[in-house]
Amino acid sequence: MYSVLIAYILWLGSFFGALGFHRFYLGKTLTGFLWMFSGGLFGIGSIYDLLTLPAQVREANMLKALHEQIRRQHTGKVGWRYANDAQFRVMDGKAPEKEHPEQVILKIAKENNGILTVSDVALGANVPMEESKKLLEALVTKGFVELRVRKSGSLVYVVPDMLDKDQPLENF
Repeated sequence: MYSVLIAYILWLGSFFGALGFHRFYLGKTLTGFLWMFSGGLFGIGSIYDLLTLPAQVREANMLKALHEQIRRQHTGKVGWRYANDAQFRVMDGKAPEKEHPEQVILKIAKENNGILTVSDVALGANVPMEESKKLLEALVTKGFVELRVRKSGSLVYVVPDMLDKDQPLENF
């Protein structure tokens, strides 16, 4: 982050801003050269900088933070949280790992005593309904989840290990 004190020291050290060292420091290269070759816009720009340097430092710090955030997004260092935590977080420069869809499904099953519906998974894993159904059907095919029907006639997916034995279900 840029410092107001250093910016003022550079302003003073460049003949009261006439050489524009403070502008180079704040990343304003073009106007730094303009200040250097025009004597700080014939002194008028130097006086302007004397009065507005704290605001210029704040602006440069905000731009630097914005560029850093954009760089993190493009390099994949911003982590997406799954399901109930939609915040972006970067911890120690590393993005938290995204949970595997099966882990999310198991967490939802545990919360629901082993019983899942397509809409439960879609909502909890933040995926479309069709993807939710494909994920559940893949688990049925692998034998980890069973497809059952409630006495009411609705279809549910069941993780037998987490099933509450008192649930009124019948085989499909």
